[in-house]
Amino acid sequence: MIKVVLASLALLAGIGLYFREMQKVSGPGDEQGGAELASIGKISAELEKALEVDDQGLSKAVVVIQTTRGKIRFKLYTKDAPKTVHRIVELITKGFYNGLTFHRVVPGFVVQGGDPSGSGMGGSGVSLPAEFNSRKHVPGAVAMARAQDPNSADSQFYISLGTHPHLDGSYTVFGQLIEGQEVANQLQVGDRMTAVAIEGQ
Repeated sequence: MIKVVLASLALLAGIGLYFREMQKVSGPGDEQGGAELASIGKISAELEKALEVDDQGLSKAVVVIQTTRGKIRFKLYTKDAPKTVHRIVELITKGFYNGLTFHRVVPGFVVQGGDPSGSGMGGSGVSLPAEFNSRKHVPGAVAMARAQDPNSADSQFYISLGTHPHLDGSYTVFGQLIEGQEVANQLQVGDRMTAVAIEGQ
């Protein structure tokens, strides 16, 4: 009887660990987990206009991330990743990213943030469909972190610190830095996004 109880407890513990791992959202080089697809909210007509792109495919709107080490500015690839861009803009306008940390830093590779828990396992609760495109992982590329499920990106994003062709076509690239690459290169685990806003509306 005792053996049966112990075996049952071990099984339940294993199931609990499995579901915790399935919820983890990771970035490139640390893939596991999954998430369900949820609906994406609306943004204002003014923002829609600002998200129109130029001949390089970049938006008029500029995302400005004020960090504890300086300012980072990037434009958005609205046509290449429309659902992702709209969701990120929606989160920014709600103040979702203000005060969040960069919880993962791999020098020369990526810096990653956007998790309210700061653990790499959290998000906003809205999963996004994969929008893999032809944009490359060059220095300053901004892309969505995800779990093993391609449709599991949520609020976590990363900034590429180098050129990484092995990531191309496997993660949704939705923006490109126009200022602050040197700031991104200096970021360390725990550094904060003190404020995130959108210019050019």
